Amino acid sequence: MTSTIARNREDRPFALTGGGGCGKELADKFKKRCLKNADRTFAQASQCQQINSIQAFISMEDAVFIIHSPVGCSGCVSFMNDLFKVGQYHRGLTSIRSARYLITNLDELDIIQGGEEKLRQAVLELEQRYHPKLIFIFTSCASAIIGDDVDSIAGELQNQVGAVIVPIHCEGFKSKVPATGFDTAFNALVKYVFKNEKPEREKGLINVFAPMAIGWKDQQEIERMLGVLGLKVNYFPFYSNLDKLKKIPAAEYSTSICQVFADEFMELLKRDYGIPYSKTGMPLGIRNTDEWLLGVARLVGKEEVAREYIREQHERVLPEIAKIKSRIQGKKVFICAGTARSFAAATLIDDFGLKLVGMQTPTYEEMLIEDFDKLIELHGDEFIVDVANMQPYEQANLVQRLTPDLFIGVSSWVAKQGITSTHVLETKRPTMGYNGILYLGNKIEDVIENPGFNEKLAKHKKLPYKESWYSESPFKFHKEAGD
Repeated sequence: MTSTIARNREDRPFALTGGGGCGKELADKFKKRCLKNADRTFAQASQCQQINSIQAFISMEDAVFIIHSPVGCSGCVSFMNDLFKVGQYHRGLTSIRSARYLITNLDELDIIQGGEEKLRQAVLELEQRYHPKLIFIFTSCASAIIGDDVDSIAGELQNQVGAVIVPIHCEGFKSKVPATGFDTAFNALVKYVFKNEKPEREKGLINVFAPMAIGWKDQQEIERMLGVLGLKVNYFPFYSNLDKLKKIPAAEYSTSICQVFADEFMELLKRDYGIPYSKTGMPLGIRNTDEWLLGVARLVGKEEVAREYIREQHERVLPEIAKIKSRIQGKKVFICAGTARSFAAATLIDDFGLKLVGMQTPTYEEMLIEDFDKLIELHGDEFIVDVANMQPYEQANLVQRLTPDLFIGVSSWVAKQGITSTHVLETKRPTMGYNGILYLGNKIEDVIENPGFNEKLAKHKKLPYKESWYSESPFKFHKEAGD
């Protein structure tokens, strides 16, 4: 019987979902295994694993989606749909469409009587309307609490539709770590699509696991680098399809653009299908790109080929990086992003001589010890870390205290504090590999030298926090386990 990913992300050894302090303090405590997880006595906002499960598959070409929930749970899907449509345009499609999804819109009556009939109708409606090859069903807190038997309904209807029905149990209350939603989605894939089948190996094929946020230019850059090693790419899950999913167990190798995204799944593929994998950081910036490419090269036995390619790329981009660095070095940066992207961005900014003063990351765990040591080596040990699943009130406090010259991340809140900002998540331009670093460098330089918009915005807008909050510790509401 096919195995699955059995644990939630917070069940990993020494995993943290809450905490904060200066880099040195956290690193020392973590190495001694005495850093305790902190719950919050007050929390402002967070995201749940259902969002990441939906994001994993929403761009599938031959699939439709049912979100079995109240309508509010689908709030982020409109944003994902925008990314999906932008991606189609950049991939040269002339007939751009929206993602095909239905929300069962569980209401008060359904909470009392159950929502199973709505789910049946949704499956049959999508089958009749689109004739898909895959029907994904995303559960929710509400559907789980009322006890809707989603698996039985999927089994009952499987013989009535031509599509493969894939229930994904991504109820938000099951995990505090949104990235668990990726594992939940991969588990469903193994159970309902792979079905213990082990296809013949396809020589030179490598699985590249990446979220939908990876843009077309980055996709081309990754393919270009792997092509140097004689590899052909099977991307998953963005803009994939049923045939490509079935090819995953046929690959010779696996790698990921984000080590947090698919590390558990790659381990499962190694264990159950004998597919070795490379697990390194996100290829943002010179150091990370070098390490990412060398990690794959070691898998395929072509490390010298990779080193020669890296030498050529350094000759091309390092002089341009030096020019950018001469104009912006010494500026202070605060970073807020997903775990992998925040650590990658913190390494990237050193290429341009920028100084890390703080970062907010959703989780911290044992696999990040080396990454954390690298950041201390690059930026010293005085930068502040906030382990937080969102929590903008903590972010606003830290930004006010640290007064960075640049904020890297989603800037909805800090823009009103007058801090210039940008993001290393870009679906329209290259950000990864050796081409990406030049674009990001110029982008960062541009926003640092042109802060006028944010300065003017701060004069006319303000955040909903009292001035007294900014004099409090940003970690005031943290309560460590055992306290």
